[in-house]
Amino acid sequence: MTQHYELFYCLENAIRKLVTETFQESYGLTWWENSAKIPSDVVLEVNRRIKQETDGGVTRRSDMSIDYTTFGELSKIITSNWDIFGTIFSSRRAVERVMNTLNVLRGPIAHCCPITDDEVIRLKLAVKDWFRMIG
Repeated sequence: MTQHYELFYCLENAIRKLVTETFQESYGLTWWENSAKIPSDVVLEVNRRIKQETDGGVTRRSDMSIDYTTFGELSKIITSNWDIFGTIFSSRRAVERVMNTLNVLRGPIAHCCPITDDEVIRLKLAVKDWFRMIG
């Protein structure tokens, strides 16, 4: 399971980095705080997670709000800003489909549950699909 967790860690952070860099190029360094481009339900959920950590008395995982997003929310951010992401990805529908698959596969891996051989194959295919759809 370690290699699957490591794969998700790297992929999730690479996607966040891609989103961050793309927004910074279009809207500057304070894109999250100043951009009305982030769907309001994503902002609300991220703020809830940050408050939950703060209220829990634990160290915040990050100072960047994007680090509190899920695969589903990252997909929503990308697809709702297709004007700046459409040049990076080959298809909006492909982004939604691949991100949905990754989100479903992430659950068992992040929660330390073993996954079947079929799901390992599906994970490898989803990662290939992700890199294939980047134009």
